[in-house]
Amino acid sequence: MKEITIDYALRATWQAVARMYNEEAKQFETTMAVGFTLLSIDPKTGTPSTALGPKMGMEATSLSRILKSMEEKGLIERRPNPSDGRGVLIHLTNFGLEKRKDSKDVVLRFNEVIKKHVPEEKLNHFFEVTETINKLISDKKVYIKDISNHS
Repeated sequence: MKEITIDYALRATWQAVARMYNEEAKQFETTMAVGFTLLSIDPKTGTPSTALGPKMGMEATSLSRILKSMEEKGLIERRPNPSDGRGVLIHLTNFGLEKRKDSKDVVLRFNEVIKKHVPEEKLNHFFEVTETINKLISDKKVYIKDISNHS
């Protein structure tokens, strides 16, 4: 292919970001997936386990493996959900809160560096483009049967 496709640019960039985050996470003896999970859990009220998967765009089996590992490391604890007797809330432990701060610092540093190198207007365009892509996908307007509906 002579031209780079949009999906290739997105995938290659995300893979580079993921590698970078995993390299950084190693210094904290963790992984990007654990850091992302820490950031997805409400630090004050906890988060229902059933809400975490959709919030993170992750399959239940992958998430349950990560949560089990996080529980074993003392990062989280599961508590009954007071508003839903059958549900479970995932809460961060004090250690989990510390590691959450480390994860947040890493993400904020990445954002800082990008903002120093990419003008605000270009970043705004980037976010507009990603928003459009996500909307087209969620509205199922990418692969439609009737070509006359493309707009």
